[in-house]
Amino acid sequence: MANTWLPPAEYVETLPRATAYACLYFTDTAGRALQLRTTRGEDVWQWPGGNMDPGETPWETAVRECREETGLVFTGEPRLLGTHFVRDRGTRHWPANHIGFIFDGGELTDEQIAAVVLAPEEHTSYALRTLDQWRREMAPGDFARLAAIDRARRTGGPVYLENGPAEA
Repeated sequence: MANTWLPPAEYVETLPRATAYACLYFTDTAGRALQLRTTRGEDVWQWPGGNMDPGETPWETAVRECREETGLVFTGEPRLLGTHFVRDRGTRHWPANHIGFIFDGGELTDEQIAAVVLAPEEHTSYALRTLDQWRREMAPGDFARLAAIDRARRTGGPVYLENGPAEA
């Protein structure tokens, strides 16, 4: 079979679909991780972040989504803690691969935490907890992602994470 060159627009149509999200991982000065409870369920916790808009970079997405979801204006430099790949589940729920970029938001002061204002259509509350406390609150796969990102921040080395169809 001979290789046939396709014009870029046609070639792109043959590739798997993917969407992307980006977020910021924050702790307080005691090292407790900040997460937001989503309106999608009592037991679903997330970092400030969301899906990329057209024309945005992952970093721009993380900063914009953090501001929209918490009111916090992050002015630090980009430091990638990890990437997260979620395989296409082949369902109406999310019919594409999903790729995430988790950046280090650093430590929040008590004043910054007190200034958090949640977007009520997206999140019902926020919490700061130790990893041991989060372990009891979260699904095992979600907690494993949190623990890996926390470890990446402490060690200085980024992590690559994957979820298959059953885990996502």
